Amino acid sequence: MELQQMRYVVAVAETGSFTRAAERCLVVQSALSHQIARVERELGARLFDRTSRWVRLTPAGEAFLPVARQCLDAAERVAAEVAAAVGQVRGRLAVGVIPTVAAVDIPAVLREFRDTYPQVRVSLRMGASEDLIEQVKDGSLDVAFLGLPPTAQPEGVRTRVLARDRHVALVPPGHPLAGRRKVTLRRLAEEVFVDFPAGTAGRLQADQAFSAAGLTRDVAFEVTAADLLARLVHEGLGVAMLASAYAPRLPGLITVPVADAPVRIEYLAWSRFTPTPAAAAFLSILGTPERAG
Repeated sequence: MELQQMRYVVAVAETGSFTRAAERCLVVQSALSHQIARVERELGARLFDRTSRWVRLTPAGEAFLPVARQCLDAAERVAAEVAAAVGQVRGRLAVGVIPTVAAVDIPAVLREFRDTYPQVRVSLRMGASEDLIEQVKDGSLDVAFLGLPPTAQPEGVRTRVLARDRHVALVPPGHPLAGRRKVTLRRLAEEVFVDFPAGTAGRLQADQAFSAAGLTRDVAFEVTAADLLARLVHEGLGVAMLASAYAPRLPGLITVPVADAPVRIEYLAWSRFTPTPAAAAFLSILGTPERAG
């Protein structure tokens, strides 16, 4: 079975369409369909159920897909290592980012990286810290930028502390707290909150602070994106708490210092195993030199 055939299968699975997969792979649809049919004959099983309206993986396809991805990743890693041996950095770099990263200017770092290593393809994934840690551990991410409370230590990955910060309250203009020089958690507990989903690291920081103070609060809205959080606060649906270094990126809201504010620690995380040449180059730009294998 050829690697290109595996690429076709993965493309169909990811796009849900033979037409879009052919466009992605820069081949005519008939050629792609023919190659996938060859794979199915070789395996003795259908990989996709098809109708005129949709394409879905069969159970055999579900089993085939992760193995195909592993084979493609391994082939890409081999090519990258060979290129590195002759002084070239290429391949793939997968970066995970929390929605409220503030310790690093991600676009600026990526601009420097792209200017230096133009042959590397970069993918960015937004997510919660706990999910990003797992993806670094399983190899689907090369590096990740995390935000955690002091009680949560990243496990199973290598890390470097980027910054420590305290939360501030975010309120809309005209809110009774907007003119305060400082506010306490006890006063904030009287407000309705907009926050990240329960159980996530972004939410845990504030939850632990209120719990330690013997307070409860009403989180009426749970969101996964910081921009949506800001819009709900601006509409007067609740108040929020975010790291002070990130809060200024949300225009139109008033920030109020919190006397007994929760603390957030931002980390850079990467695999405990030997990084790819692209990951090693990215870590070096971030001031964390790692030797590629």
